[in-house]
Amino acid sequence: MRELLSRLLKHSDLAAGAVVVVVIVMMLVPLPTFLLDLLITANITGALAILIATTYMPKPLEFASFPSLLLLTTLFRLAINISVTRLVLLHADAGQVIHAFGNFVIGGNLVVGLVVFLILVIIQFVVITNGAGRVAEVAARFTLDAMPGKQMAIDADLNAGQITDEEAKERRREIEREADFYGAMDGASKFVKGDAIAGVVIVLVNLIGGMAVGVLQHGLSLSDAVNTFSVLTIGDGLAAQIPALLISTATGIIVTRSASEANLGYEMTHQLLRQPRASQVAGSVVMSMALLPGLPKLPFFLVGGLMFLVGRTVTGDGLALLSEREKKAEPVEPQLPAPPDAALGDLAIDPLELVIGFGLVPFVDQRSGGGLLARVGVVRRQIAADLGIVIPAVRIHDDALLESHEYQVKVRGAPVASGRVIPGHRLAINPGDTAPDIGGIPTTEPAFNLPAAWIEEERRSEAEALGYTVVDGESVIVTHLTETIRRHVHELLTRQETKKLLDTLKEQNAAAVEEVVPDRLGVGEVQRVLQHLLREGISIRDLGVVLETIGDRAAMTRDPVILAEYARQALARTITSKYLDEDNTLRVISLDPALEEAVADSLTQTPDGEQIALDPTRAQSLVRSLAAQVERATGMGVRPVLICSSRVRRHVRRLIEQAFPQLPVLAYTEIGGGVRVETTGVVSA
Repeated sequence: MRELLSRLLKHSDLAAGAVVVVVIVMMLVPLPTFLLDLLITANITGALAILIATTYMPKPLEFASFPSLLLLTTLFRLAINISVTRLVLLHADAGQVIHAFGNFVIGGNLVVGLVVFLILVIIQFVVITNGAGRVAEVAARFTLDAMPGKQMAIDADLNAGQITDEEAKERRREIEREADFYGAMDGASKFVKGDAIAGVVIVLVNLIGGMAVGVLQHGLSLSDAVNTFSVLTIGDGLAAQIPALLISTATGIIVTRSASEANLGYEMTHQLLRQPRASQVAGSVVMSMALLPGLPKLPFFLVGGLMFLVGRTVTGDGLALLSEREKKAEPVEPQLPAPPDAALGDLAIDPLELVIGFGLVPFVDQRSGGGLLARVGVVRRQIAADLGIVIPAVRIHDDALLESHEYQVKVRGAPVASGRVIPGHRLAINPGDTAPDIGGIPTTEPAFNLPAAWIEEERRSEAEALGYTVVDGESVIVTHLTETIRRHVHELLTRQETKKLLDTLKEQNAAAVEEVVPDRLGVGEVQRVLQHLLREGISIRDLGVVLETIGDRAAMTRDPVILAEYARQALARTITSKYLDEDNTLRVISLDPALEEAVADSLTQTPDGEQIALDPTRAQSLVRSLAAQVERATGMGVRPVLICSSRVRRHVRRLIEQAFPQLPVLAYTEIGGGVRVETTGVVSA
């Protein structure tokens, strides 16, 4: 038997097709009475199995195939009705099951049989089917309305790092399956209602048509025809309506079932017994009713006393036993710590915040088509891929103190960038001085300080035809946020985050970590080296090379600034690859040798390390000359890169940082092998 069941399960994909074929055959081909008896019995058994199965389902989605199963069972039942009708009208015989149902229920009385049949139909049609259909309709509507909020919660958890991408995908799939299920149940409940109506029509057709056939074709008297065909008709109706009633009940159970961790019987029993006073009061009231004159005393005393006894038992040892069983059955949850002082919670500072005005809330609300939450999650993954650091979750919230369409980016509670989006407009970024004036509201692109203008939505095609880059307000915020994070990413690398990076590296390169930390360098010193690299946009994804390099140099110096310079030389190929042209050429702006020598001579040693003390007039002249060369390189379509000796590189970078925060400054020792260097200009002062 087990082997046969195993083979059937292997070919379960053929079950639905087989049922459809059987239904078609039953509708077209007359069936022998013995086979019809088997099919009617299978119909009742299947309906009972489905009903019991629904009581064991903790969640409706675990029976997601129920709407399709409901359609197939309804078709199967109607096919049986057609086969029975054919045999009743042709041979006045529909098998032993139909005959037994008819004789047992009506007891030789047609009126009794019709009344019982109609009562079953009313129970199914008016009570169960209507109620289940209404519940399915409301559940489908509420599920669809709740989808945007659930999607937003998933995106928020993903951005906060509380779930992985795979977990987010699985939760989204479950939400979609839930919506599809309740939508299908809303429609499938109409099958049951239609089946009840069809059952009444089929009984009337069989009864009236059977009597007409019996009298006109079989030569029976009217009384014999009524007796014969009433038994068969009522038997057919009952044999069809009993499994229909079971399926309707299963439909009602599954659409009213809420998600839980236990089956229906367990929940009902435990939840009812959780209120023992209800049983005691009900038992007392029923026993009191036995004192009323005219009412039989034995049933009321018996049922009331039993109910009162159950309540008393549950109040005593039964409730303790119930609680003990629940503790064994349910997983033990860890004890929650005492709630912290509310004032301590106010001291917490979010590492990254995106504060928006009220008018920008639709960018966050997915029900309004906003995708800001999802795009912020993409930014975090992009920063991790480019710089090798997982930034903290970005907290997005509104602030009544901001203007309606204004936003701010905060790092550790302090505003570091801000901008404004004009509703109903797009930002057109000017491609250069040769582009014609597009009009609109003049502004500056906030991320790269490029000249731009806010234009109406309908002018987008016109602006793009003139060479402008046109972006929507949401993209403006995301781009500004991304570049702000890049400029301040070194501030987000804490010692705890550095410890996590080292622990992750230890799983792959334990020798490098154990040799350097903590014997040669502490976690804080490694953190400061990495911060110096991130400050200039150097990726620390190859953390193993960085750690090995600074570990080798730690015997000579533990100054994080100098160690970072050594690490830059080890990462030369990675650093220069970002600035190479297609022909592997690095186009640079160099320092005049005399100026470079003057900068080197101005370096002085202080307790805080080596500092530059260049004459202010000469420093200003250097910045002006560099500005001219940068403008010239930009006009040639070349991304400017300043190059100098490693001796003065970090000092020159610090000198020009305020005027040119995004200008990379490289040392000659940081040029990777095989790279051709072409000088586009020389800075002199």
